[in-house]
Amino acid sequence: MRDNFKSPVYSVKAIPVEKVVANSYNPNVVAPPEMQLLELSIWEDGYTMPCVCYYIKDKDQYELVDGYHRYLVMKTSHRIYEREHGLLPIVVIDKDLSHRMASTIRHNRARGVHSIELMSGIVSDLVRSGMSDKWIIENIGMDKDELLRLKQISGLAELFAKKEFSLSEDWQED
Repeated sequence: MRDNFKSPVYSVKAIPVEKVVANSYNPNVVAPPEMQLLELSIWEDGYTMPCVCYYIKDKDQYELVDGYHRYLVMKTSHRIYEREHGLLPIVVIDKDLSHRMASTIRHNRARGVHSIELMSGIVSDLVRSGMSDKWIIENIGMDKDELLRLKQISGLAELFAKKEFSLSEDWQED
């Protein structure tokens, strides 16, 4: 337990949306009708959840970890941009890239669906960055079978490096 831990939500900031950038690894997809509903929800209720970002000091930018579609509404809806004075509510987390990717997946999986192709790309990126299968399973919230399927979809032999495989009992000869 971390006694001095303070949840980011207690430090919401209003940041000009122009200083916020999307990440390259968000596998969450929202269909047009749901995007229209999100825009209406933000119009009627305001922003009720801040976006989660990582601060890139040398660029003075905030990279999204969670909240891409709320950010997109701000960028594309003139009425919301005007009402909010171009300010997006955000909270900042300070984590390395692998942990930010895991955080994005956890946020998204808790409320929706993912593009399989983008998820397999994230798994590839995490494996290449040195994350173990155990780390991916524990931090992304998936089981071994799902991880294996995503690795298979990616089609990259390197994802299976240093792994031993054997046929299941169902496939072994008598």
